[in-house]
Amino acid sequence: MTETSAMGPVIAVVGPSGVGKDSLMEALAAADQNLCLMRRVVTRAPEAGGEDYDAVSESAFSKLVADGHFALHWPAHGLHYGIPHQIEALRAAGRGVLVNLSRAVLLQAQEVFGDFIVLSVTARPEVLAERLTQRGREDSAEVQRRLARARQPLPAGLRRLHQIDNSGDLQQAVAAARAAIYSTAVPESA
Repeated sequence: MTETSAMGPVIAVVGPSGVGKDSLMEALAAADQNLCLMRRVVTRAPEAGGEDYDAVSESAFSKLVADGHFALHWPAHGLHYGIPHQIEALRAAGRGVLVNLSRAVLLQAQEVFGDFIVLSVTARPEVLAERLTQRGREDSAEVQRRLARARQPLPAGLRRLHQIDNSGDLQQAVAAARAAIYSTAVPESA
């Protein structure tokens, strides 16, 4: 990524709940002026917490879809998510755009955005279980469901997929993610 007119990549940050996606994305954007965050539009109550998002009702979301507001939108876990077309202006400025995406929409996003990098954020199971328990949003049964879902594979066919371990020091994960983003080699896991 440079200051030229080249489009910046879309950098999908994916991983199970509690793995630290938002912390990693915020730290990446703070560490690198060529990277920026993209807020999602979500049909979730504004007081639900977690990530920084634009909360809308189901009917407002449907209207945004009908009006062509989104570059990408999808349903997941009983909610609807959208990435506004504003992402293209950020990319046109040559910036890499970090966005939290669901696994189910990755192949579609790869086709929509072209220059597309997937950072699959992982953490050791015991670390993930501790983080989920500490945040106190899920009961023990839901924590177990989330841990089981964490083991589900990503879809085949992703061209630039990188694994980022976020089990320990966040700055190590940031360094690994920046190395992956700026790598010109095709990763072995692709």
